Amino acid sequence: MQVRVLGCSGGIGARARTTSFLVDHDILLDAGTGVEDLDLEALARIDHVFLTHSHLDHIAALPLLVDSAGGLRSSPLVVHALPETIAALRAHIFNWVIWPDFTTIPQPDRPWMVFEPIALDQVVTLDGRSFRALPANHTVPALGYQVFNERAALVFSGDTGPNEELWRIANTVPQLRYLIVETAFPDSDHELAVASRHLHPALLAEGLASLRRDVQVLVTHLKPSDRQTIARELAAGAGLHVPRLLERGDLFEL
Repeated sequence: MQVRVLGCSGGIGARARTTSFLVDHDILLDAGTGVEDLDLEALARIDHVFLTHSHLDHIAALPLLVDSAGGLRSSPLVVHALPETIAALRAHIFNWVIWPDFTTIPQPDRPWMVFEPIALDQVVTLDGRSFRALPANHTVPALGYQVFNERAALVFSGDTGPNEELWRIANTVPQLRYLIVETAFPDSDHELAVASRHLHPALLAEGLASLRRDVQVLVTHLKPSDRQTIARELAAGAGLHVPRLLERGDLFEL
């Protein structure tokens, strides 16, 4: 199983794309603006999308993906998400005001998209590739994910503030190889990070102090305007774990 980083930025700009990961050729983990760099053939091959939450930077490409590739598909795109996330998408995106409701068109019995609710700690397995819904601490109902097969595992925090349960779970995941964790703000924005339930380097360091695994720690979701400052603060306070900034185009084998 391959996991390719399509986007890992907390904003947009030159070469900055928001959160999305392509698992092999047919599964998306989040659907941020990084999806828009795929060509039409690649878009049509995506069968499943696992969403962490409803915020725009994680779902921005989903409406355009369905619209662009739906007519090329023989089956609906399956979107896995919390019931609260599905409700938000129905109310605020696929509502015929912002975008058509592709769960009812082109025909109610042959839609281009279907929603599949997922619950905390539920595991969905697709051709030997498993996705386990993990807890996240964010301003809306949100998840992280454990992505794994019989050989290795990756844990993705999603958007989260301090999250003791995430570190407890990471310490128990068999064959954990990669930990992708967000750090959106510099330490100077502590109050903003706490209010918006994101991490900054000092908060990440507190979490990493609980990590008892020899894994590669990869930091994602940095705000573009603060990227250099966050990088310096991460390097200064890494402790035993030395995080690396995730980069668009990174490819991981599981």
